[in-house]
Amino acid sequence: AAPGPRSYTTLRDEAVKLFNSLQQLESERDPVPLMQGVLQTCLDLPPLVDEIYCQLVKQTTEPAAPGGQGDLHYWQLLTCMSCTFLPSPPVLRFLRFHLDRRSRFPASEMAKYACFIREALGKTKGRECVPSLEEILVLMRRQEMICTVHCPGAPACSVAISSHTTAEESPSVAFVSPQVARELVSRLGLSQSPNLFALYEQSRRREQPVASATLLADVLTRFE
Repeated sequence: AAPGPRSYTTLRDEAVKLFNSLQQLESERDPVPLMQGVLQTCLDLPPLVDEIYCQLVKQTTEPAAPGGQGDLHYWQLLTCMSCTFLPSPPVLRFLRFHLDRRSRFPASEMAKYACFIREALGKTKGRECVPSLEEILVLMRRQEMICTVHCPGAPACSVAISSHTTAEESPSVAFVSPQVARELVSRLGLSQSPNLFALYEQSRRREQPVASATLLADVLTRFE
């Protein structure tokens, strides 16, 4: 299930807990739940977002084992953070400087994460939900998620989305992707139709249209 409401103590105590979680991340065999827990705390307690960004910059600067499991996990969490939260302007400048230093060595795996993170920071506007476990897994590989769109009277269509894709930008709604647009319109026999199309989310208890500015990744998290 998606993370539910939590009880917290003081910001100082929670910052210490997050620091301990980051230390644990180095040796964690399955880091995904721990990463999601860190992200959930930052979503619930926004003042800690800058703290985690600074901690992750520190941990990825001259690590003891560059490219090792611990270093990789820190970069992967930093990737997830960049697709979920924007730090304050001073921390953002500091972070970009850190990423630019890594980008000077383009052949390394860490440089690829740095480039991905820098690009993500230019698109992130804030999330309603933390990334789902599936989204975290694909972000760890710097990939996109596959979202299944069910069309009335037609087979389902798989659409690739990123953490920043909104319903308005989805090929199934705005038809901004010509290839997918032609396929969906053809399947529904609506090539000549002047109608507009909407994307709906449906669960056992409700069915409702997805607002144009809604991030599809948040919709998927609610279904996790």
